[in-house]
Amino acid sequence: MAALKELDPSEHRVALVPGEVARLTAAGLRVLVEEGAGAAAWFPDADYAKAGASVASRARVLTDADVILTVGTVPPDVLAASRPGQTMVGTLQPLLAPQLAARLSERGVTALSMDGIPRTLGRAQAMDSLTSQASVAGYKAVLIAADHFGRYVPMLMTASGTTPPASILVLGVGVAGLQAIGTAHRLGAIVSAYDVRPETRDQVLSLGARFVTLRSVTAAVGEGGYARALTTDERLTLQGELDDHIAAHDIVITAAQVPGHRPPQLVSAAAIARMRPGSVIVDTAASELGGNVELSQPGETTVTPNGVTIIAPLNLPAMMATGASMAYSRNIARMLLSMVRDGKVVIDLDDEIQAAVVITHDGRVVNPAVNALLATPPEEVATQP
Repeated sequence: MAALKELDPSEHRVALVPGEVARLTAAGLRVLVEEGAGAAAWFPDADYAKAGASVASRARVLTDADVILTVGTVPPDVLAASRPGQTMVGTLQPLLAPQLAARLSERGVTALSMDGIPRTLGRAQAMDSLTSQASVAGYKAVLIAADHFGRYVPMLMTASGTTPPASILVLGVGVAGLQAIGTAHRLGAIVSAYDVRPETRDQVLSLGARFVTLRSVTAAVGEGGYARALTTDERLTLQGELDDHIAAHDIVITAAQVPGHRPPQLVSAAAIARMRPGSVIVDTAASELGGNVELSQPGETTVTPNGVTIIAPLNLPAMMATGASMAYSRNIARMLLSMVRDGKVVIDLDDEIQAAVVITHDGRVVNPAVNALLATPPEEVATQP
């Protein structure tokens, strides 16, 4: 198997770190690593070689490897060089890019998507890359917010006076949100949090934060531990009440996502207009599909006319590439080791984890949700919320 260098210049992570190479080779797997694959995350080629991997050119990796590991999706050159029987493992986001799954199946490639790991299955927790990377994102989001905030985050009592602590509101209490709450609390802020799932209240309180209760919205619990998408009426009712809370805080961290859908909009332009000058918003859900903040520009930092800084980073884990790579590498290695038999990756679609992550196999798209999308007319897919 082989780890590739990511081609996206903004992606500094690597799918396999030297520390996981020994585990894979002990299972009878030969490990290849593309030259410079880990350099952006501070893992030099020499460390891979010392760990027992062979460092090779991209051309040789694509030719020799039976299993190819990536952080993100399958790049065009890898797709073009793929061959029947080869296995691709990465964060393929097949619900957002079902046509890639179709092309991989046409080429006879077995595709495993790390974002399909079932989060509610206990034995899959060590393989859950969405959780590990979201944790990095929540941590980094608070540090970015603190860096852009023009005051101290904690309360400080000095000879020149007392500085009050910053008030931070976290919207969305998933993994990223929980890490953001914990990080903000450790920095000394007064932290509040909101989520449409009422069962997250105890988690928020356990981290020393206050749970914001909105009277106007009922529970919105979806499948797999995520929130479900709200109806139009629910969104409008929620927004008005939520605006009051947003306007009262110095820093807002948004971390609400619904798998396979556009991120829900939680921070309206009207709420931003009511925030104090110098306030900061970090939209961790920002993507090409949109984000949680109405005025956020994906990948940009903007300052509104009333002095609110809105930061919409596209890839927070890549900003902490060393730690994020180590976590992702552990996730991917543990998933693969659960599938290895006699030195080879063996597909078993009766296994709960594999049934969730295997997208294509034996020349077919085997994931029911992706098949449903491929059967949906493009104009209908484009209008889905």
